[in-house]
Amino acid sequence: MKHTFDLRLAPLRAAYIAKTLTPRQVLRQLRAEAEAKNPEFHLLIHILDDEELEPYLTALDACTPAELPLYGVPFVIKDNIDLAGIPTTAACPAFAYIPEQSATIVRQLLALGALPVGKANLDQFATGLNGTRSPYGECRNSVHPDYPSGGSSSGSALAVALGLASFALGTDTAGSGRVPAALNNLVGLKASKGLISTAGLVPACRTLDCVTFFTASAEEASQLLALTAAQDAADDYSRANPAWNDANAFGTPRAGFRFGVPRRLEFLGCPESPALFERAVEHLVALGGIPVDIDFAPFLEAARLLYEGPWVAERYSIIGERIEHQPETVLPVIRDILAGARDFSATDTFRAQYRLQALKAECDRTLAHLECVITPACPRPVTLVELHAEPVRRNSQLGYYTNFMNMLDYAAVAVPAGHMQNGLPWGVTLFGRAFTDQYLLSLADAFQRQQGLTLAGDRALSPEPPPRVARNDRQRLIVCGAHLSGQPLNHQLTDRGARLLQTTHSAPVYRFYALNGAPARPGMVRVESGGVAIEVEVWELPGAALGSFLTGIRAPLSLGDVELADGSKEIGFVCDGANLQGARDITHFGSWRAWLASRA
Repeated sequence: MKHTFDLRLAPLRAAYIAKTLTPRQVLRQLRAEAEAKNPEFHLLIHILDDEELEPYLTALDACTPAELPLYGVPFVIKDNIDLAGIPTTAACPAFAYIPEQSATIVRQLLALGALPVGKANLDQFATGLNGTRSPYGECRNSVHPDYPSGGSSSGSALAVALGLASFALGTDTAGSGRVPAALNNLVGLKASKGLISTAGLVPACRTLDCVTFFTASAEEASQLLALTAAQDAADDYSRANPAWNDANAFGTPRAGFRFGVPRRLEFLGCPESPALFERAVEHLVALGGIPVDIDFAPFLEAARLLYEGPWVAERYSIIGERIEHQPETVLPVIRDILAGARDFSATDTFRAQYRLQALKAECDRTLAHLECVITPACPRPVTLVELHAEPVRRNSQLGYYTNFMNMLDYAAVAVPAGHMQNGLPWGVTLFGRAFTDQYLLSLADAFQRQQGLTLAGDRALSPEPPPRVARNDRQRLIVCGAHLSGQPLNHQLTDRGARLLQTTHSAPVYRFYALNGAPARPGMVRVESGGVAIEVEVWELPGAALGSFLTGIRAPLSLGDVELADGSKEIGFVCDGANLQGARDITHFGSWRAWLASRA
């Protein structure tokens, strides 16, 4: 019998606070459901029993829901991520070991109050995108029995889609956290490399691996990321999360965001995917987005390097010894995929790295003035029959739009985008520059709300959209004088990669002064009465460049809130009204350019 409680983070927390539900009740019911569904879906390799769960439940007994953000929240762990005392198999029984310590991300979640339900099935050694490459059984799709779950994080996606966990941990090296999300009506967050610690993860490609979250909604993925994004000394590839990508960055995207759309798309003959993708683009346009055609060829070339280049040798470095000495313990398809790894030389590796760097430079230029790019999550779904007939070719097709992401160091989120006529879920991927994760999740949240689709497990979005404006790695800046286009200090913006967004006016609440000194500069002073609208420009510059820009601002000018004619507020140049000695009131000109013209 299916449970009746709501597994979304906010309702579950509310039920615990109201004492209408307890963590023990939740785990008992979910375990029973998992045991009932596992024979059909093969989603879990290990389901925690009462004895294994008791230490976690006892720890919660000493706390209250108000103390722990994830109090009693059930989650599932992909079985290439360590949970102390429980075997880690990577879907290879002969490889199994029992870790003494949990992976960093698991320890973080446990400390926040989350409760492990079990260890999830996967494509062996996380090598695959389909969910059928496991001795623990093939994982079929949560909706349609003729299709796979997608992989390699197959069981993790199914746990959330089938309502057995609030969220799940997966991994993503080439698409393993996005393909199964799209095929099961889920959000799959592949955060920027190093943002979530990979310490305690069985590597696939250590330089590329990412731990991922599977959730029903982008809003929940945002909350989980905000709680766990932290640099980890135990992970040499860990990176600090910039301030612009914290919890406060999640919000409602402004209209006018620019998103890339590949000029040429490949759907591999699927009759339905083109229309579904076009509809997804229309949803972004309805949110105020501006589509921009982009050349996708360099992205696809980078994707081909992952399996056609020497990076396959990085996978071989992890399990090659087992293949050489115990080949029978590794699935034949995995052995075949990695067989070519020994053919690559160190010279090949360096040449491939040089080519990848050239491609990254080209792709980065494309992304420099875009908020994101949208692609299908995969060109077309493939059936189980097709996978069995052509396992390598069909698996590769699933990764057509995912393989390049970690190679190029981008953030990405898969988000549901409708269903095919047979009911199979279909999704898109939004990707962008590293450390724009919360902004991408903001777009994904708005996208989900725009569509009004039912979430996995018949869940619903929270009723109110985020109250804040979404942020990314770009900072808007209002200028009104020497930094305007064509003016002497404009180079301080353009040298830092800034771009002009619009010319507009402030709200009519400012007095305007020409200040003493060189170069000539104006000062905007907010007043209670007698103010006028001043012509201004809205620029956008990389957030990392803002600090050096600030060092060039001299008194009496500073940066503060500037109110625009539409009532919005942005950071811009303001002036201290108490330090205007010798300044000339030029308010009646209404703009710096008009005053300069009058002097000429």
